[in-house]
Amino acid sequence: MTKPLRLHRYTFAEYLAIEEVARVKHEYLDGEIYAMAGGTPEHAALAAALTTVLGEQLRGGPCRVYSSDLRVRILATGLATYPDVTVVCGATERDPESATHVVNPRVVIEVSSDGTEDYDRGEKLVHYKQAPSIAAVVLLSHRERKIEVWTRQGPAWNVAVHESGDVASLSSIDCRLDVDAVYDAAAETTPST
Repeated sequence: MTKPLRLHRYTFAEYLAIEEVARVKHEYLDGEIYAMAGGTPEHAALAAALTTVLGEQLRGGPCRVYSSDLRVRILATGLATYPDVTVVCGATERDPESATHVVNPRVVIEVSSDGTEDYDRGEKLVHYKQAPSIAAVVLLSHRERKIEVWTRQGPAWNVAVHESGDVASLSSIDCRLDVDAVYDAAAETTPST
């Protein structure tokens, strides 16, 4: 009989030590460390367009937009990750185990890719919904002009799908995302091949 392969289970502290010297970003969950793949130029352009659009609307207010370099931890589930775009309102609250991880995002945004779409819309969305500070989760399609906005309504979550010609409302941060304007801005920053 062959013994099953034992996988090493990392502590969060071990993950933090690895992440400090790593050349790529990693997610952490339940003792496992997962490398995060780099995105395409189109993916990066969509995230940058969102950061710009939201930053202009939030300027001078209590909320701030962060790029995918912001480390976020969902304390209820232990997930440590890097959303593509994050909005935090008020002072950042830090993870008690890591001063580099924020635990109070108001809005998290993920731009899908072929490799992450199922995860972003499935397991990762479930984790995000467990964070009491998160009022909205926004998912942008990489295939078509489509923005899904998942909004917390008390204990329940509602989803609104916005396509070309629509404007998505992020009432928790008093912002609007014109679907065509976001995708057009991303296209302007991505050179054609």
